[in-house]
Amino acid sequence: MSLPVHDRVHVDLHGRAYHILIGPGLLGSAGEAIGPLLARRRVAVVTDEAVAEAQLEVLLAGLAAGGIEADVLRLPPGEQTKGWAELTRTVEWLLDRKVERRDVVIALGGGVIGDLVGFAAAILRRGVRFVQIPTSLLAQVDSSVGGKTGINSRHGKNLIGAFHQPSLVLADTQSLATLPDRQMRAGYGEVVKYGLLGNAEFFGWLEQNGAAVLAREPAALRHAVRVSCEMKAGIVRRDEREEGERALLNLGHTFCHALEAATGYSDRLLHGEGVAIGCALAFDLSARLGRCPQEDPSRVAAHLAALGLKSSLADIAGDLPDADGLLDLMAQDKKVVDGKLRFILADGIGEAVIAGDVPPAMVRDLLSDALAARP
Repeated sequence: MSLPVHDRVHVDLHGRAYHILIGPGLLGSAGEAIGPLLARRRVAVVTDEAVAEAQLEVLLAGLAAGGIEADVLRLPPGEQTKGWAELTRTVEWLLDRKVERRDVVIALGGGVIGDLVGFAAAILRRGVRFVQIPTSLLAQVDSSVGGKTGINSRHGKNLIGAFHQPSLVLADTQSLATLPDRQMRAGYGEVVKYGLLGNAEFFGWLEQNGAAVLAREPAALRHAVRVSCEMKAGIVRRDEREEGERALLNLGHTFCHALEAATGYSDRLLHGEGVAIGCALAFDLSARLGRCPQEDPSRVAAHLAALGLKSSLADIAGDLPDADGLLDLMAQDKKVVDGKLRFILADGIGEAVIAGDVPPAMVRDLLSDALAARP
């Protein structure tokens, strides 16, 4: 059995290199793709209940076609799963099944499952191999690639984790057919981020083809996922552990993580929605600082709004903290260095920069104005 037609992106890391396979039908051929990694024809699959209902049967059939047996753990869906309790449950389950360092653990799901299972694989027996099978657009273009794994703390998002690269990523674009529209739009927030941070040509393509991506038009969707993965793979190759350039991938995330904390990591605000709002705020802040053309924030916000994405604080239902409260939440961000918050700003569309000299008063004014515009 051969793999279906797909794109292949190579993540070139010395001693830890791997491929990202992108295209429709890869779940059903998972045994063919994963088989060469296995010392014994057995894997452990960790997923969540919602993804299991939609995708697990296809994966198990694909594994069985390659003569691979699978044990399955189903976790609750949602951001609350990404914590100590379910991490402990996952690690103990893997140990109960005597998973060895030469075995492979499969993370089947969105960013929550990928982050949690990757972290479990990183700490189990001081590191076992794992395969990412991302089933959301956000996970396919971002969280499944690059080796960042972890869980949330009561102090903030992704504050506990490790760098642990997968052995393979299977991004089956056909699996996105069952993804709710809101989740697709949230994932698009990460797609557009790549154009904004380092590829103005890609952003222009998205302005013309973003609707086709969200409509799951196969060619447009595959192109968007491939370009996003190529951009991230290149940045990860040059800066695996975020000592410099990789921080650019956090465009929009400083605002996003504070907003996620303010909304209780709930369905009030999905991660990709927070990224979209955060990107719009980052461009607004950049323009106020005189870094980017004044028309760029309007262009970014117009594109997000045209596709039905959240693009401002006015799009978040319910109460939010005041500007000082949001600033306090930002202070827990991983990008704080020597007590000072670093922002990813922009000198223009496709030209993101790391800035550690942003006056807090300027950020407070920006947030106060954004909050004042809420209904």
